[in-house]
Amino acid sequence: MYKLLIKPFLFLFDPEWVHHTVFKSIKIANKIPGVSSLLRTAYVVKDKSLERKLFGLTFPNPVGLAAGFDKDAKLFQELSHFGFGFVEIGTLTPKPQDGNPKKRMFRLAEDEGLINRMGFNNEGVEAAVKRLKKNRGVLIGGNIGKNKITPNQEAVNDYIFCFNALFDFVDYFVVNVSSPNTPNLRALQDKEPLTHLLSTLKELNKKKQSPKPILLKIAPDLTEDQLKDIIEIVTSVKIDGVIASNTTLNRDGLQSSQKNEIGGLSGKPVKDRSTAVIRFLAENNNSAFPIIGVGGIHTPEDAIEKLKAGASLIQLYTGFVYEGPGVVKKINKSLLQLKD
Repeated sequence: MYKLLIKPFLFLFDPEWVHHTVFKSIKIANKIPGVSSLLRTAYVVKDKSLERKLFGLTFPNPVGLAAGFDKDAKLFQELSHFGFGFVEIGTLTPKPQDGNPKKRMFRLAEDEGLINRMGFNNEGVEAAVKRLKKNRGVLIGGNIGKNKITPNQEAVNDYIFCFNALFDFVDYFVVNVSSPNTPNLRALQDKEPLTHLLSTLKELNKKKQSPKPILLKIAPDLTEDQLKDIIEIVTSVKIDGVIASNTTLNRDGLQSSQKNEIGGLSGKPVKDRSTAVIRFLAENNNSAFPIIGVGGIHTPEDAIEKLKAGASLIQLYTGFVYEGPGVVKKINKSLLQLKD
C-alpha cells in the first residue's frame, strides 16, 4: 500500500515538507489509544535469535534508524514501533542552529536517492536531553557534531559539551566528522585532528563510572590510505567501532535532473561504495572493532550484503523513505530465514 498509493502522493511535494508532515502525523497518530499497540503488532519482529550483543549492549535486532531522521529526539519512541532495534538521534550540536538555507533536500526518484545539505539543523543538545529523559526502553545512539560557527581548532570543545550533556541519556555515542554540509568539518577526519578529538573523548569517557561506547562515523569518499589511517586511529585510541558510511559527494551514474545539487547523496547510489568501505575495514582491522553498516539499504538483500561484508549491525534512512515502514520487518524476517 505504501509504495502503490502513499509514496506516489507524498513524492508530489517538497521532501523536507513531507518529512515534517509525516513526522507530525506519526506523533499525532500515536496519541490515539491503541495505535502504538497496533503498529508494534504490525511491524515489530520479536525473536531472541535476532538479538545482537555488541559494545556491552543488547540490541533487540540488528536494524537501526540512522541519524538525521529524528534530529532532535522528538519521535524515537514512536519510531521504535516500526520495528527498529535501535534509533540514532542527531546530529546534535551544543547551541541551536537553523542549518543551511532552504531548499536543502532534493529527491532523486530515478536514482532512489536523496541529496541533502541540511547543515546540522537542530534545537541544541539540551533541548534533546529534556525529551530523552522520557525514554521508555528504546536503545538510543547519540550522534554529536560541532556548531557551524565553531572553528575547527575549537571543535573538540563542542564534542565535549555534547558528550557530557547526553551521557546519562544515550546508550552509545557517534562522533560525526563526515557530514559534507558543515564547512571544513571533513578536515577533522585527517589523522592529527581526529586522533586528538577521539583521544580527548576517550579520556573523558574513562573518567565516568560506567563508560559508554564511542563510535566514529566516516565518509564513503575516503581513499584506501585514509581508511588505513582510520583503522590505525580507531585501534590505537581504542574507541569502540565505526559507522560506515555517511553520505557521498560522488555523482557518478546518476540520472536525475537534480543530480548536481550541492550536498551529500544517500540511498541506492551510495550502496556499493559503502559496502566496499565496510569490506575494506573488516578485512584490514584484524577484528579490532565492530562496524555498523549504512548506505543504500532498501531491501533485505541489501541488508544481508552489508552484514556479509563485515557489518555487525545496519541502519536505514533513505531506504525507509523509499520502501516504507514495512522494510524493517522484511529485513528482520529475512534474517530469521537465513538461520533456518
